Amino acid sequence: MDEDAVFRALADGSRRRLLDRLHGRNGQTLGELCEGLEMTRQAVTKHLGILEEASLVSTRRHGREKLHYINPVPINEIADRWISKFERRALEALSDLKKSLEGNKGE
Repeated sequence: MDEDAVFRALADGSRRRLLDRLHGRNGQTLGELCEGLEMTRQAVTKHLGILEEASLVSTRRHGREKLHYINPVPINEIADRWISKFERRALEALSDLKKSLEGNKGE
């Protein structure tokens, strides 16, 4: 996984909105994804291309239609790599505080 490509893709609000739309209903066509957006079809296509390059979106042909699907794996890998390690420290600190407070209870 190219983490830089994922971070670049996620840095843009329009791309995050497209991912949110796919999360809400996976397997949409380009036309469906364009509905209600204040972007041209070309802009949506460009954003989807960047999301595909980052492996955040995959496509599958279904007859004449090209369906777009969210791929949550890169986001999960980033969460594991960049977010979870910070959560661990906070949880350890809370656990230590709890133990300390419980140890002082009986005194």
